[in-house]
Amino acid sequence: MEVIATAQSSDYFPIWVLFLSVAWVVVSIARFKLHPFLAMMSGAILVGLLSGPLPEPTVDNKGLFHNRVDLEETTAPYSNFSLAVKWSLLGFGNTAGGIGLIIALAAIVGTCMMKSGAAERIVRHLLSIFGEKRAGLVLLLSGFLLSIPVFFDTVFFLLIPLARAMAIRAGARYLYFVMAMAGAGAITHSMVPPTPGPLMIAEFLKIELGYALMAGLLASLPLAALVLWMAGWFEKKYSFPMREVAGIGNKDLEDTLAKDSNELPPLFLSYLPILLPVVLISCISLLKVLGGQGVELGSLSPEMDNVNFRILSFFGEPNIAMSLAALVSISLLIRQERPVGSEEKLPLSRILEAPLITAGSIILITGAGGAYGGMIRLSGVGEVIAHYAVQLDFSYVLLAWGITAFVRIAQGSATVAMITGAGLMASILGDGSSLPYHPVYIFLAIGFGSITLSWMNDSGFWVVQKLSGFTEKEMLRTWSVLLTAISLAGVVLSFFGSSLFPFR
Repeated sequence: MEVIATAQSSDYFPIWVLFLSVAWVVVSIARFKLHPFLAMMSGAILVGLLSGPLPEPTVDNKGLFHNRVDLEETTAPYSNFSLAVKWSLLGFGNTAGGIGLIIALAAIVGTCMMKSGAAERIVRHLLSIFGEKRAGLVLLLSGFLLSIPVFFDTVFFLLIPLARAMAIRAGARYLYFVMAMAGAGAITHSMVPPTPGPLMIAEFLKIELGYALMAGLLASLPLAALVLWMAGWFEKKYSFPMREVAGIGNKDLEDTLAKDSNELPPLFLSYLPILLPVVLISCISLLKVLGGQGVELGSLSPEMDNVNFRILSFFGEPNIAMSLAALVSISLLIRQERPVGSEEKLPLSRILEAPLITAGSIILITGAGGAYGGMIRLSGVGEVIAHYAVQLDFSYVLLAWGITAFVRIAQGSATVAMITGAGLMASILGDGSSLPYHPVYIFLAIGFGSITLSWMNDSGFWVVQKLSGFTEKEMLRTWSVLLTAISLAGVVLSFFGSSLFPFR
């Protein structure tokens, strides 16, 4: 105990707390195959136990969860284990309560878009605009757009049959089509809310969701161009064959692909579940930015005594905007699934059961991430790293990217990497007022760090490998290289953007 007490008095002890907790999370997931929820919750409690005496999480003290506290002061005669559990549960509840509904609604939107044929309608529309000669661009745009409301695995499952069909029509270029589609989907999945990862980063860093959404979209566009170029380069260099893959589609997907265009939903309604939340959420943030710059906006002036702005603010609130998108997508599904003759259709409750189960698992993981990130803040590690970062004049953008990339490479999960990076940077930055640039650049750095080097410990690696038919060696030479290039280009973009356009 004397050794521990001596270590605690050292400035380096919080660093050891961080190292041991990250090591536990990584090893428990990668080695012991523990569910990320259990790994993150136990990691949060471990941080609390190692950090020393904790204050009681009373009503007055709950705000301390977002800032550094003097851990030598305790206000209740509880054991430190009990307090560690209490604080961890508080962090879990805060995070799950903040973003849980949006995650559930995003899962509903994705499932309804797939089952109603709205996603297929969007792909066919893009094909009609750009033509089959630009099929790679069509698949890239499809992956880019659909991965905003739909989970990456689902998007890849939807689009891989199209990539195979286009490769047959073109006589080759299968690798090009797969990399263009999957690479673009990986970008928006990690960079653009309301997907869980970027949503969680914005929550941790206290960045308005509209800012995060606009920044994620703007930063993703040049990276999508990089994906298209690298996909073409891979095709010229390797040109892997298209192999037979068992179980590539299910009956629902095959039925959707076989439908005539007039059997699919109308074009405007197909795009609406994607565009509605993006436009509503971004609109409010854009008005605030323009108003802050002194632009005269008249009836849209961002002031709460302006009735028009109050109405827009209501519909632009992320939970409301996503609820509207979910209602549109559900209505679209009901419209398309209307019984014909005596055919029986699955009840809506059964259709929505699977996405809600998936969303529940993600909410558990992100809530546990909130517990872990909060306990990291309480441990004081942020202040220690911030102190040395200032002494070494080390960029916080590079620090955020490096920590997130390290955790991503070590254990494979982009979500866990984002949680760790966002939790640590939140403890360093506090309210972000000390930064010489907008904290949205930290948001971007963490998102790009989570894309780094997808390899055998990443579930996304195996989704792409199994459904595409590429070998593990072929995946490492293409997919792993592609995502690492995206990550490196992204952090360079974030670093120079923070210097050239600080937005402070």
